[in-house]
Amino acid sequence: MFKNLKIHDAAGWTMVVFGGMAILLGALGILAPTVVLRSLSFEIVPRAARATHDYTLVFVMASSMASFNMGVYYVLAAFSNLKTFYRWTVPFRTLTFVVFTTSVVLGYAPDGFLGVGLWELAGAAATGFALYRQGVYRQPAADV
Repeated sequence: MFKNLKIHDAAGWTMVVFGGMAILLGALGILAPTVVLRSLSFEIVPRAARATHDYTLVFVMASSMASFNMGVYYVLAAFSNLKTFYRWTVPFRTLTFVVFTTSVVLGYAPDGFLGVGLWELAGAAATGFALYRQGVYRQPAADV
């Protein structure tokens, strides 16, 4: 069952690297949400000083669980060589860059949050370039 699971090409490696990082950062956010907030330049408010209706840590933990799950999807897609999935990630990771960068530019998020957007754009570019080099974009999506 597992003997056919392998990384087939550079695009697959980009998916594994991104997925692995998402898994690790997701786990960190689940276990230590304040560490993630600090790494993004968010102000850390001690729990005792938080209002009872402040769910910042819960939101970080929920987002981190989503990151963890997406990381698993990316790794499994890479080991299963699901190139159609790789193709889908490129525009949506680019959209993530646009949304996260815009949130910084508009002042909704601190400058440290720009790193998340840049990470997404770099991953999208790496995967997109690897797929382009393999000729994947010259084939219909159903044939990938």
